[in-house]
Amino acid sequence: MNHFSLWMAGALLLTLAGCAQQGAVEKASPESRSDRQVNVQARIHTELGAGYFSRGQYAIALQELNIARAADPGYAPAYSVLGLVHAELREDRQAEESFRRAIDLSPNYSEAHNNYGLFLCQRGRAAESLARFEAALSNPLYATPETALANAGVCAMEKGDMAAAEVYFIRALKRAPRQPTALLGMAEFNYRKGHWLASRAQLRQLGEAAELGAQALWLGVRAERRLGDREAEASYGAQLRRRFPEAIQTQWLITGQYDQSGSLL
Repeated sequence: MNHFSLWMAGALLLTLAGCAQQGAVEKASPESRSDRQVNVQARIHTELGAGYFSRGQYAIALQELNIARAADPGYAPAYSVLGLVHAELREDRQAEESFRRAIDLSPNYSEAHNNYGLFLCQRGRAAESLARFEAALSNPLYATPETALANAGVCAMEKGDMAAAEVYFIRALKRAPRQPTALLGMAEFNYRKGHWLASRAQLRQLGEAAELGAQALWLGVRAERRLGDREAEASYGAQLRRRFPEAIQTQWLITGQYDQSGSLL
């Protein structure tokens, strides 16, 4: 599971319960009790599916999500999480169908737009992804717009639009100063602009907010190398070798390919 999938999995467990309310059926009459029970089952099994997804147990996650869909075929969050699982399994057709189904069921469901946008960006469809992030942001009730803003910044950077990327990252950090995707994005942005002290500062902020992934550690190696701090450079490099021995960034470190930047996706 890559950096963004890991972060999304963790964020998913925090936001799923709130997002679930958009697909719930609520009526005042006593006859609605069975409807509410069905939706509770759908929510519980969707949350279980998200938990298994976050631990890389994809087969069990699919089982739980299928139970959720059977309990309530109109429960949009189940399809959104299902899309994430299929995307991680590189089952792109099923992933896209799941994201679209979630959005068809709940057009204002910002998490589904965000998840679909991330999928599109990871598949090299950056322009389409930005439209999805904007759709997520258009909902004034979206509880975590900093997530879509940060992801939009990454996709704008992948698209080569550095100016737009900076704007998205700044907006995300204004809302949530410790948002990890935006911090890493700004650190990468500042490195590419030659602002190595700023890149160092943002990486240190990121390290206080979350465990550094391979891309962040590699950025740390390169930023400290530019700044001439050999001790800090060696520390980042040692962590990269120890924790991510198979990562492409580790191979670049071993072979001294310091001009390689890699992707934030």
